[in-house]
Amino acid sequence: MKNKTSLICGSLAIDIIMQYEGRFGDTLLADQLHKVNVSFLVPTMRTEFGGCSGNIAYNLKLLGGEPRIVGVMGQDCAPYLERLQQLGISTENILIKKDAYNAQCFVTADSDNNQINAFHPGAMSFAHENEIAKAGPAAIAIISPDGHLGMLKHADDLSQLNIPFIFDPGQQMPMFTPEQLIDFINKATYVTCNDYEIELLMDRTGLTLPEIASRLQALIVTRGDKGSEIYTDGKRIDIPTVAVTEALDPTGCGDAYRAGLLYGLTNELGWETTGRLASLLGAIKIAHKGAQNHVLSKEQIADRFEAAFGYRF
Repeated sequence: MKNKTSLICGSLAIDIIMQYEGRFGDTLLADQLHKVNVSFLVPTMRTEFGGCSGNIAYNLKLLGGEPRIVGVMGQDCAPYLERLQQLGISTENILIKKDAYNAQCFVTADSDNNQINAFHPGAMSFAHENEIAKAGPAAIAIISPDGHLGMLKHADDLSQLNIPFIFDPGQQMPMFTPEQLIDFINKATYVTCNDYEIELLMDRTGLTLPEIASRLQALIVTRGDKGSEIYTDGKRIDIPTVAVTEALDPTGCGDAYRAGLLYGLTNELGWETTGRLASLLGAIKIAHKGAQNHVLSKEQIADRFEAAFGYRF
């Protein structure tokens, strides 16, 4: 039986989301920002499981894929580990650092949907201590945002192990030098970025979009409600969006899209279908609050795919 395991390298985080019922602008005085000392009453608070590797693995599991997370958690890992195990997602290659806390994002939003965030990387900073080789053979891997030393090491290790991988730099891109980014591109099989990130990648490396694509089997660029593009074999494939009734929360949509890419690649669906499946997963996710709260069977996802595109994957 063909190995379809996907190694998911990336952050595992807890998002603590608080709602302030007023407007930050009514409390923050523009001429006094050099000495801020404010407190916001937040009557509502919710905790969400997140992090790029957790989100990608969650969506890939919905499709019936075989995700194996390669990430790091801290001393407060028990609830998240239990959740992953209940979902049937392997936790064998999650390194536990007893002297650190899980990566955590503290989000305070006001009535205008402005946000003040604080991110604690915690155990994520030790990603370079988690050995890829211990995760066993795999069909494919993805390097999503994580501790930057870990991302560098995982690229080296995957290259040496001849495991094809997707490079997904995300918000960690500014952490790397131009030379490191070019090295990532040269070692990767695929690169995926959103519309802002591809512009930053071109600016940082000095490479044009066609030059980046020429070094890869495929370059995937997502453009929000404008759809996405896949550059492969010298051609461009345009992927449409899938209509949603209400866009409630964009958090984790990119991770859902990447899960679709992994499933399509490991099941050899072809780029047209792979891109459309990725697009559908992003649309499913945006209609739910939180990155891991949409619950569908593979059959239900296939039904929605057929409704959107006229055939089943």
